[in-house]
Amino acid sequence: MSTVSVPPNLSSPRDDAHHLHKAFKGFGCDTAKVIEILAHRDLTQRGLIQQEYRMMHSQELSKRLSSELSGDIKKALILWMQDPATRDATLLKKALSEEKGNLRIVTEIICSRTPSQLQHLRPLYYNMFRVYLENAIENRAHGDHKKMLLEYLTKSRYEGPEVDQMMAGNDARALYKAGEKRLGTDEKTFRRIFSERSRAHLAAISEAYERLYEKSLEKVVKSETSGHFEYALVTILNCAENPGKYFAKVLRKAMKGIGTDESTLTRVIVTRAEIDLQYIKAEYMKKHGKSLYDAVQSETSSHYKNFLLALIGPN
Repeated sequence: MSTVSVPPNLSSPRDDAHHLHKAFKGFGCDTAKVIEILAHRDLTQRGLIQQEYRMMHSQELSKRLSSELSGDIKKALILWMQDPATRDATLLKKALSEEKGNLRIVTEIICSRTPSQLQHLRPLYYNMFRVYLENAIENRAHGDHKKMLLEYLTKSRYEGPEVDQMMAGNDARALYKAGEKRLGTDEKTFRRIFSERSRAHLAAISEAYERLYEKSLEKVVKSETSGHFEYALVTILNCAENPGKYFAKVLRKAMKGIGTDESTLTRVIVTRAEIDLQYIKAEYMKKHGKSLYDAVQSETSSHYKNFLLALIGPN
C-alpha cells in the first residue's frame, strides 16, 4: 500500500517539468520546490514528467538533478525517479561492485522480491550493465549462500494464496529431518524448499513446523545455518510471513545506536514507498511504540529528512 500523497488538484506533467526547471535556475537549486513536486507524484506521473522535461530541455531530468543536488538527498531523489526494476538493478550493481561486495544488501534485495519482480529484473540487469546477474553473483558469493541466491533468483514459484496443507506438513517434516533430527545440516533440502515454495506455502510450513515440533522455523534456521546463507533463509521466511515486519526490523537496525545508516534508510523507504510502506509503518509502531515518521525525523536532517518524511506520510 502506497504512502505517496498526490495533491487533489494535480498540475500537468508539463507544468511540473517547467516548475522543476525554474527551481534549477538562478543561484543554487530550490531543493524544497523539487521535493514538493517529486515526492508527491506516483511512478506513472514521474515518468511523464521526465518525458516532458526531455522534450522541453533536451536533457534527462535525472542528469539535471544529479548536477544540481549533492549528498543523501541527491542519492534518494535519483533512486526515486527510477522504476522499481531499474532501482533494484542499480542497487545490486553498486553492492556487487564494492571491493568485497556488499552481500547483505544483495541478499536483502533478491530474497525479498517476488518471482515476477525477479523475472523482470534479470534481463534488465543484463541490458543495463552487459553482464548477467547470475554471473555477477557467481563471482561474489560463495558456498550455500551463492547456491541459494542463484536458485531463488532463477526458479519459478507460484505467487497465489492457495496452499496444500498436507504438502506443507510434509515439507516441515523434511526440514526437521534435514536439520534438528540429524547431526549436521542437509543444506540442499533447505535450499530446495525455500527456493521452490510460494510465500503462502512457506508461511504454512512455518506454522506446521511449530505445531509439530514446538519450535519456530526461524529459530531452527538460525541454529542450523550461519552467515549470509542464514540471512538469505531468514529473509525469505520473514518476507513470506510478514514483509512489513521484516522491513521495519531493517529500518530499526539502520537507526539504532550511534549514527544512522542513511543508505539503508534510502533503499528501504524509496523502494517500499509505493508497495507496502503503510504496513511497515504499522509494524514499526507496534514493535517499538514510536512511529517511523518520528524515528526518521529525529535521525535525519535538512532536505533529506523532508524528502523521506514526505514519502513516509503523516502518522
